Amino acid sequence: MWNDAPPDGTWSIGELAARAGVTVKTVRFYSDRGLLPEAARSTGGHRRYGPEALDRLRLIRSLRTLDLPVPDVGRVLDRDDALEDALEDVIADRLKDLGTRMTAMRWREAALQLLQDCPPGERAGRLLLIGAMTTPPDTTSLARFWRRVLPVRLPAAQKSWIIEAAVPQPPADPTPAQVLAFARLHALASDVGSGIGGDISVCRPEYLLLGEGCRPDMLYDGLREAFAIASPDLRAGRPPREGEALDSFVAAFARLRGLRDTPGFRHRLSGVLARTSDPRIGRYWELTAQLSSSPEPTFGASEDWLRAALDTQVAGATAG
Repeated sequence: MWNDAPPDGTWSIGELAARAGVTVKTVRFYSDRGLLPEAARSTGGHRRYGPEALDRLRLIRSLRTLDLPVPDVGRVLDRDDALEDALEDVIADRLKDLGTRMTAMRWREAALQLLQDCPPGERAGRLLLIGAMTTPPDTTSLARFWRRVLPVRLPAAQKSWIIEAAVPQPPADPTPAQVLAFARLHALASDVGSGIGGDISVCRPEYLLLGEGCRPDMLYDGLREAFAIASPDLRAGRPPREGEALDSFVAAFARLRGLRDTPGFRHRLSGVLARTSDPRIGRYWELTAQLSSSPEPTFGASEDWLRAALDTQVAGATAG
């Protein structure tokens, strides 16, 4: 059994290493980096350590067992007067870092599983899709896509909530199918994002059929309200139908052009929406739905439901 109190008040580097259960090289490493101060030097110039060095060395080893980088260990040790606070901060940072790395590993595992399970003839194409995004993926390209799609005149706050609703967050533990969906979504946004400009905007020339002028800010506020009203019907799996949600949807487009909601307007709106429907946006929402685990419908699903309700109403009125 080692005596915790050295007879002369100090230990040699070898004695300290033996008591701590580490190598001399380890003690020297931490000493050279200023983590383990010496108490004195012998007449021969050798390092000597006091009893407090043993506790400090044990703390260093414990921190390193948590895979804490040496600089972070130093920051903890430098805050002797607030060790608990320092530990709390470091532990929180390490947990966050580990969570990020574990998420990345899950994405890589799911990507590898996707490649392993797919038909050999599709493997090279899927590899290129997956290789074009980071793991875990970030959503920069998706946000950029929507900034190009949305009208320039939209207020910043309005753009922010639309992008927040439209850009899906990558799941922390994805399935292979979700990896493929996100890779395809990333490719879609990246491929068309650079040249999309006013090509999909709600202020395109076709919309002039509804009237003069354009107030996209009023449109998106109205659509948000209409989607919220329609959400219970979509969650319940009810078929598209007339009602408050459809009225709110049509009113949003009427306000876009400063017009009244009339049967004639609804007829024209149904035709304009059919002509201006963009398959790229439809594909975007389809892939987004594959990524989501939420029961809430996407904006794309809500719009499709409401457009179907409008078309059904218009067809019924025409037939009557």
